[in-house]
Amino acid sequence: MVLKRKVGERILIGDDIVITVLDSRGDGVRIGIDAPRGVKIQREEVVRAVTEANVEATRAASDDAEARLRAALGGSPAPTDDPSA
Repeated sequence: MVLKRKVGERILIGDDIVITVLDSRGDGVRIGIDAPRGVKIQREEVVRAVTEANVEATRAASDDAEARLRAALGGSPAPTDDPSA
């Protein structure tokens, strides 16, 4: 759905969510959202950035998890495939 709205006009979603166009400047639009407290309202780019950071942190943590666990338990380093080691 694509809607054309002017400043001050509203969009109703269901019975309890109201989106109001507050301002329009250049290529940006300011909107206000009135919704029940239990409704999550998040900016997509922030959610994407947090998700990517969490994936990267998990990847980095799993890369050396075995070595850190061995060190914490006082064990020897993991065996390698290098015959000269």
